[in-house]
Amino acid sequence: MDAGPTGGGRPPLASDVVALILRLARENPRWGYRRIQGELKKLGVSVAATSIRTVLLHNVLRPAPRPTSVTWRAFLRAQAAGIIATDFFTVQTVRLKTLYVLFFIELHTRQVRVVGVTDHPNGPWVVQRAREFSMNREPGTGGVTSAPRFLVRNRDSKFTRAFDDVFAADGIQTIKTPVQAPNANAFAERWVRTVRQECLDWMLIWSRWHLERVLDEYVRHYNNERPHRSLALRPPRGIGVRAGPDAVTVAARVQRRDRLGGLVHQYYQVAA
Repeated sequence: MDAGPTGGGRPPLASDVVALILRLARENPRWGYRRIQGELKKLGVSVAATSIRTVLLHNVLRPAPRPTSVTWRAFLRAQAAGIIATDFFTVQTVRLKTLYVLFFIELHTRQVRVVGVTDHPNGPWVVQRAREFSMNREPGTGGVTSAPRFLVRNRDSKFTRAFDDVFAADGIQTIKTPVQAPNANAFAERWVRTVRQECLDWMLIWSRWHLERVLDEYVRHYNNERPHRSLALRPPRGIGVRAGPDAVTVAARVQRRDRLGGLVHQYYQVAA
């Protein structure tokens, strides 16, 4: 019961590849077919998503389906090269204290930068975080450090005129989303959903310091290791991704590195 049906002329998957697919699925029950495909590609193994689906269904494993994109998101994707987006999300600590997280995401590369966590996100605090973000950018290096043309944000009162002025001084035009239209900032909203589903929904947060450490660890995983469908199943910074033809992979050579106490799994090949 190791391999699924192989009709239609497609050659059967090697037994060690099937074993690796099942291992990834069982160790990561929240991963979908394309998420598993991306992890395999990072390890040098090219397998079609339909083949992964066949193997998992044949072994009675059903990864969660993924949502489809919407029209506004498709538009932003087409214009993504010069756009960054920003937003807040909240996290409740075990002592029922609400913490606010401010982050930026570059649409083109999906690189994320968390710039601050606070329990009192007033206008001056947000402006200071914007100044720090602006000063820490290095134009021309790519990622969230490159010089964008537009900044997408919602109409939250915490984003003041002084906040917009920080970016205007860098030649960045601020675009405000329509009222009550979260899809207009779909990339930021999607990242919030991802960090919650893969990390925060599975942890108890004790303090601001604890949340900062957790987010720092997760963001490094997200930027450096996690495959993305929109990036041809590569991480935003492309670290550890093999290019070229399929590689012969032995399941025993694939090791797992745990982050956040085993909540997040990263896979890599050890030398033969």
